[in-house]
Amino acid sequence: MTRLDHRIFDLGGQSLHAVITGAGPPVVFCHGFPGLWYSWRKQLPVVAAAGFRAIAVDQRGYGRSDRPVEPALYDANFVMQDMLRLLDALGIERAVFVGHDFGAQQVCNLAVRHADRVAGVVIMSCPYDFDLAGRGGRGRDKCETGEGSFATGLRPSEAFAAVARQHFFHMHYFQAIGPAERELGAAPREFLQRLFWALSSKGELARYKDFPSEGTGYLDVLPPAPPLPWPWMSEADMDFYAEEFSRGGPDTAFIGGLNSYRVADRNWELGEPWADAHIEVPALFIAGADDIVLQMVGPAAIDSMRARIPDLRDVVLVPEAGHFVQMEQADATNAALTGFLRGLSAR
Repeated sequence: MTRLDHRIFDLGGQSLHAVITGAGPPVVFCHGFPGLWYSWRKQLPVVAAAGFRAIAVDQRGYGRSDRPVEPALYDANFVMQDMLRLLDALGIERAVFVGHDFGAQQVCNLAVRHADRVAGVVIMSCPYDFDLAGRGGRGRDKCETGEGSFATGLRPSEAFAAVARQHFFHMHYFQAIGPAERELGAAPREFLQRLFWALSSKGELARYKDFPSEGTGYLDVLPPAPPLPWPWMSEADMDFYAEEFSRGGPDTAFIGGLNSYRVADRNWELGEPWADAHIEVPALFIAGADDIVLQMVGPAAIDSMRARIPDLRDVVLVPEAGHFVQMEQADATNAALTGFLRGLSAR
């Protein structure tokens, strides 16, 4: 069995929990929402066995890391600094970063704004340089962040509100402090199980368009999930997720994800100087072929990403996988990931 070393790092006032295994060139895994270090449980032993030092974090606001309440403390600068300070604490000059969902935004920003610390990036599920309106050209990763807008000239929060006038929209619902904390914090396991299933290759998330914003919560639009186990998720896995998210109590159970949505306008402003930036380090893109994010942005997102990442080594769309491709189809994900890593170390 692969030995996992759990460590807590004090990164200048922010405590960060990380899990480390293996030895060799460092690979840092950055999860999204809802995620934990545990979201990479099927990658860590494989990457370590391939000759790398695998490092998976609980991002700020998640799991056993500190959970600041103030939304401003989750902007792009803060979450990038967490990773840079983690490298410093471990005595690492450069690492390959692997990011999924919000973590994809994070590693893309690192590759553009701190390229000297990045040996390569693996972008998962959320294409670089594309917004949900189907327009490229901002030079920033937009997955679930609102960097860019749904209509020209709108700030992200304004764009979310415009969509919410037509039907329920979770990005708008999450902007207000309180309602989502109360709703989701009261039923963490139910929320996690419903969302993981809805975003899977066999799930369905389109119901939200049938609900008005007024009086609707997120659980209202998420269909009930089938009983566990699923092929890629056990009862024990779900128990672990529910326990870890509940550590801080109901008010902060999902604070990391919720506050990441609330800094969309701030991230939009912070990213403006890099609006036309390319990712110059070697990169790999992996996504589930059935990921709803790809369905929303359309095939032009891949073309835009190819244009903005000159050294994009491959685009891997994994069959029978939805948003959480690294869990739903771990073998295919691991094959693509280790192939990319070996290619970097061979240079």
